Amino acid sequence: MKTAALPIDVRYVPPPQRHPLIFSTFDALAAGAAFEIVNDHDPLPLYFEFERVRGGQFAWSYLECGPARWHVRITRTQAGAAAGTPRGCGSGGCGCSGG
Repeated sequence: MKTAALPIDVRYVPPPQRHPLIFSTFDALAAGAAFEIVNDHDPLPLYFEFERVRGGQFAWSYLECGPARWHVRITRTQAGAAAGTPRGCGSGGCGCSGG
């Protein structure tokens, strides 16, 4: 079942609030539902965090790839429990809280 994606433009969200907002949005989705994020950098560290804490529960699709704007659709492929608490990517390179 395909549903409309809800866009979140994280360029306007304070960095320490970005990953918690994205994960809470994801966690509220039913299986098959999706949302989109727009960012000013490649959110690859966020992808790896999804792999770590929600592995097997999501699909990641780039809709636009820079250089000034990245647009990604994140789909919940199946329900499941979190494997950990998102705290930021830990690298500090993506502008999030940095761990």
